[in-house]
Amino acid sequence: MTKKRSFQPEDKVAAVRRHLVEGVPVSDLCDELHIKPTQYYAWQKQFFENGGLAFQRRNGKNQQQPNADQKKIAALQEKLQKRDEVVAELLQEHVQLKKVLGEL
Repeated sequence: MTKKRSFQPEDKVAAVRRHLVEGVPVSDLCDELHIKPTQYYAWQKQFFENGGLAFQRRNGKNQQQPNADQKKIAALQEKLQKRDEVVAELLQEHVQLKKVLGEL
């Protein structure tokens, strides 16, 4: 049984680049990387299918703008945190009152 080698995305892009830009034959790349040609062509297909991501607009942090669902989630999380703070404050007052009344 042969051990599968895991390639990093940068390695895959480099292999595709060497073939497309530098003209290295696929057979030579496959021999060098110890992969089958079908594996190389799968990488190339994936590269072209996802190439559009490189041209999408990004904000200053190199991330996509949050969509409406992400904004809604953030607002709900903030609302939930405020509610938790109010409940904690009320429980603290409740405990203090019980202590004053001698119930604790």
